[in-house]
Amino acid sequence: MNASSSETIAWSDFEKVLIAVGTVVRAEVNEQARKPALKVWVDFGAYGEKKTSAQIAALYRPEELVGRQVVGVINFPPKQIGAFMSEFLLTGFPTGDGVVLAAVERPVPNGTRLA
Repeated sequence: MNASSSETIAWSDFEKVLIAVGTVVRAEVNEQARKPALKVWVDFGAYGEKKTSAQIAALYRPEELVGRQVVGVINFPPKQIGAFMSEFLLTGFPTGDGVVLAAVERPVPNGTRLA
């Protein structure tokens, strides 16, 4: 979708999307992914720990993600990625060099919802 074709949504539509911050507790290369990807486990506070497979390997190594806060959509249904069940969408911005993760500007409690 490009900027000229974006559709206006109601506030109630936005409220349905649960976008929250969490801290990466574990990360590893997803050897089974067709495109280079990392498996990432994130602590979303009261929402619990969730895992995902994300195509972020071009710009990030697993060891540099642990302890970092990230932003995820945590109320999509789980999605099977090869043998791995992805439980949330890790948010980021595609660039020519790879996906740049969406991040918070300073620490906030895990599970804080985007407002």
